[in-house]
Amino acid sequence: MPAAVACFISACSLAPKQIPPALEAVEALPAGFAGSEAAGPHQPLQWWKSFADPALDRVIAAALASNFDLAGAVARVDQARERERIAKASAFPILQPSAAVSDSDTPTNAGIGAQFDELGLGSDQAGAFGIVLPDRLGLTTYTAAAEVAYELDFWGRNRNDARAAGAQRLASESDYLTARMGVLAETVRTWLEIVNLRRQRELAGGIVELLQERESLAESRYDRGLTDASGPRAARQSLRNAQAELPQIEALLADAEGRLWVLLGGYRDERAGLLPHTPTSAAALEPVPAGIPADLLVQRPDVRAARQRAEAARYAVGARRAELLPRLSLHGSIGVQSAEAGEWFDPDQWFRNLTVNLLGPVFQGSRLRGNVALAEARLREAAAAYGRTVVTAVNEVEAALAGLEAGRRRHSLLVSLAEEAGAEADLQERRYLSGVGEYEAWLAAAQVHLGAQSVRAAAERDLGYSRLALHRALGGAWTAGDREAVQQEDAAAVDPAPVPATTTE
Repeated sequence: MPAAVACFISACSLAPKQIPPALEAVEALPAGFAGSEAAGPHQPLQWWKSFADPALDRVIAAALASNFDLAGAVARVDQARERERIAKASAFPILQPSAAVSDSDTPTNAGIGAQFDELGLGSDQAGAFGIVLPDRLGLTTYTAAAEVAYELDFWGRNRNDARAAGAQRLASESDYLTARMGVLAETVRTWLEIVNLRRQRELAGGIVELLQERESLAESRYDRGLTDASGPRAARQSLRNAQAELPQIEALLADAEGRLWVLLGGYRDERAGLLPHTPTSAAALEPVPAGIPADLLVQRPDVRAARQRAEAARYAVGARRAELLPRLSLHGSIGVQSAEAGEWFDPDQWFRNLTVNLLGPVFQGSRLRGNVALAEARLREAAAAYGRTVVTAVNEVEAALAGLEAGRRRHSLLVSLAEEAGAEADLQERRYLSGVGEYEAWLAAAQVHLGAQSVRAAAERDLGYSRLALHRALGGAWTAGDREAVQQEDAAAVDPAPVPATTTE
């Protein structure tokens, strides 16, 4: 009994104090990432600048300014903020002023006058006392009042609903950062694809020119009787295969550029100036400090969103539990009322009305208990989703670190291969120019060199993809303003009740 009284006085919350499944996932976080190559925390502020490409920076700025997916995400954040404002309004009294003029004109022998006749108090009896009743009764009443309604939220139903809406708003803001991260990552990925395809088109054109030279040389040797028909036929087949690759590259390039225009929220004619004629991108070889797995709880917006949705579900359980208990509400009105317009604001004409309602649920067909069970099931679902998001985030970083390291090793080997092929092509060219080597040998070496450059360009693209995957896995989508907003959210007290810590700063 004393505990119930204390809870009543302090307006306690009936929301659960913690989310056990999510806490188990957080408490089981490893101490560090396997394969982390650099010490220190990850700093995801404008991470795309690590590609050292001013043209890419301009494209990123255009995407952030005009992408339609981001505009839709901003609108969803605005909706969540308004829902939170609506939910918080229940904590305040409702004050509604009113003004009314009531005019009635009824016959005396109808309504209440007819009832007087039935009781023997009609006009005949009134005439016996010298009272003459009119044929009609008219009455005009002027009223100015203010109505007040307020529910005393002892069990925290309204308060928990407001906190749930606040947590949903924080989740929506994190969803915006997730969408922003997706737009940035897709923009960088498409840029790397365009850079590679344009380079592949250039190299494929060079290979076609070399094969044309080799075809001419093979036909010349055949005409002089130095070889049979298989030589020109093989050279012609290689040339046609190389020429057939060019339309495919052009189609892939047009598709990639079209996807980039969609990301930039415009059309080719409007946005083509952002894309240089020969875009380039440096290989991203610098190590990326990954920090520790606990950093993901703050850095990754999808983890933050899942956490806030679990908090919203926790508060919703408290609100539904509070519906099982009685509600105490106050309704009242105060104002002035008069039958004369001139006396409308006369203080002596004031009136008041106050009603106290105590409403307790008795039988509603198990609806309220079903709502509680439903809210608890949603809490378990949200907690499981949060735990899964945490586990997924850690393992994505592990996989991205391994992929980046493998991409670096592959890139290094292919760079060596391209350099060796280049050295061989230079040697054969010098031998040909000095008269000790054959022209065909130089053409073959030059073709191998172009092929090695093509493979190297693809490896640079894949290495950029791997680095992009790591930045994305680490939550690399912030700018300085985003970090400030996240820090402010962390400092805001959402629930005065103690909640186990699930973030590390």
